[in-house]
Amino acid sequence: MVFRKLFLLFVFVFVSNVISAQHNLSLNIDGVASEKGNICFAIYTNESSFLKFDKVYKSGSEKAVKGNTAFNITDLPDGDYAIAIFHDANGNKNLDTNILGIPKEQIAFSKGKMKMFGPPKFDECVFTFDSNMEMKINLQ
Repeated sequence: MVFRKLFLLFVFVFVSNVISAQHNLSLNIDGVASEKGNICFAIYTNESSFLKFDKVYKSGSEKAVKGNTAFNITDLPDGDYAIAIFHDANGNKNLDTNILGIPKEQIAFSKGKMKMFGPPKFDECVFTFDSNMEMKINLQ
């Protein structure tokens, strides 16, 4: 009887760890123009939240390093994600745009690229994350 309870406990713990697997995502951001300000990232989980600052799944920033800035995002569960990055060169924690809404600061996305008339859509940037991963993103 005790063996059976221990076995069931072991199975429960193993299954719950597999179901809620958490992994690390290493981001290498290339093309950083200067050491001014920070490189900021925002992770989104669906199209309805994509590029909406109040609906970010996870975000963060690192001091800009000219050439390449690296992030290590820990404890990210399996799923589909899209990432938006920008170089907040003046440190105001906002993506500065001109009067037409065109970014004045460097930006990038996990896969998609800026279009002539706006940012890419979620489905152009989405990637599946199910294990530890390294991703290289070039700022534009």
